[in-house]
Amino acid sequence: MTDIIVDQAVPALSVPSEKEKKYDRQLRLWAASGQAALESANILLVNSGSGTVGVETLKNLVLPGIGKFTIADDAVVDEADLGVNFFLDESHIGKSRAQSSTELLLELNPEVQGDWYPQNSEPLNLQHVLGNTTPFTMILYTLPTTPENLHAIESYSLEHKTPVISIHSAGFYSYFRIHLPGVFPIVDTHPDATSTTDLRLLAPWEELEALSEEMTKDIDNLNNHDHGHLPFVVILLHYLKVWKASHNGAAPSNYKEKVEFRKLVAEATRTDNAEGGEENFEEAVDAVLKTILPHSLPSAVRQVFEYKHIDDREGKSSFWIISDAVREFYEKHQCLPVPGGLPDMKAQSSVYIRLQNIYKAKARKDAAEVLHSVRQKPGGEAVDPAEVELFCKNAAFVKLIVPSDGGNEQLRIVAEQEFANDKMAEEGVMPLSLLPIYLALRATSHTATQSPHEIVTKIRALLPDFGDNERLIQAAQEVSRAGGGELHNISAVTGGMVAQETIKIITKQYVPIENTCIFDGIASRCQVLRL
Repeated sequence: MTDIIVDQAVPALSVPSEKEKKYDRQLRLWAASGQAALESANILLVNSGSGTVGVETLKNLVLPGIGKFTIADDAVVDEADLGVNFFLDESHIGKSRAQSSTELLLELNPEVQGDWYPQNSEPLNLQHVLGNTTPFTMILYTLPTTPENLHAIESYSLEHKTPVISIHSAGFYSYFRIHLPGVFPIVDTHPDATSTTDLRLLAPWEELEALSEEMTKDIDNLNNHDHGHLPFVVILLHYLKVWKASHNGAAPSNYKEKVEFRKLVAEATRTDNAEGGEENFEEAVDAVLKTILPHSLPSAVRQVFEYKHIDDREGKSSFWIISDAVREFYEKHQCLPVPGGLPDMKAQSSVYIRLQNIYKAKARKDAAEVLHSVRQKPGGEAVDPAEVELFCKNAAFVKLIVPSDGGNEQLRIVAEQEFANDKMAEEGVMPLSLLPIYLALRATSHTATQSPHEIVTKIRALLPDFGDNERLIQAAQEVSRAGGGELHNISAVTGGMVAQETIKIITKQYVPIENTCIFDGIASRCQVLRL
């Protein structure tokens, strides 16, 4: 007989690269794919006013490693800048604010590229910047700004499908608003781990049923060790079979029945052992309400399935090709693909691995079916199988953000709701709306210094029914008092929030806000409104 010699050498450990060490924490948040998207991003900041919130936003994008940024700002550094922009000092007075800010930001991360405009003493020509540079991944602009700059940004965004974020910080108040050029689908939404468990206990497939039957066919005669190490998935499948036998084949469907079923499982726990109980049966009892659920299609997924494309080009992306295939899978099986994840549970390692492999095999089988459907569709041959696998894994949590038209009618509807809610808030039922802050700042979008009367007059022209609101008048007074000046701490907090939303959009991970975030620095409170 020939001996088989196995190499017993310990495999070399994979040593993290310098980049992996540097970006270790953020790689845990958005993985290598997200980091790659970030490093290929090219961001334009159109800076104006005090200029602090825009630079603070870029700081929080340079540190995690965006590829390149450009600052468009024709202001010259003066003494007022030194009090609010902590990057600048007396040596920068009289110099280009865009150049000074760029050079100092680049010191934070040598791997990032930066540029600025104008590169001479001429006024900023934003049309020239937008038309003669590498296409931008995103545009950030600070308010107040000129109508001409605003028009140039909006035109560029519309033509190039570029997301835009507007930012306004004045005194103790700020807001930022995300402007998406079209529908924005997100597959990797990073839902809470506890909500992603999908064990399909009410619709088990053949391999899962076979394992449960094998392990519980003589459950009453198992020794204490084996009985105490049955996975809770197997326990629940067994007692669901017992329950159905006495309930005409029906599973527990309402709270009362689930309580009775939970009691049935609990009564099967052995207490005549050394531990005085069984952890695995406790896990099974705790899991009843969370896992004994009929499969239902989440509303966000239904929105994706039912979305009607505005034009044919929109529906040719890989997301829509895959979502169409997943929709067909759902219509055929009345369930989404199995994600394949399995929570921790009390079980012998060998049994847990076996159970885990059953779920993973089912997930691969479902993904393969979806991939086959994808390949039959126009453009489907070019779709990466990894995209299909990711979509199937996250199918229950995909999200589609459909931008609002942002018109005055939408603002009026929101204003009616918010001011009506304020009447309840006065009774202590809910917090007061921050919409007055947004309206006051919005009135100063092109001119920083205005009197309270001028601000309120503009709001009345827009929303005549709410111009006499006391809190709106107070917000107008506070914005007028700020005179367009920024407080560094308010702008720093706002810049951090804007950078966070920017990263979500660039990486297409996590769910961005819809679509306006208002910050009250006096009360230290935020509110998100869809305007």
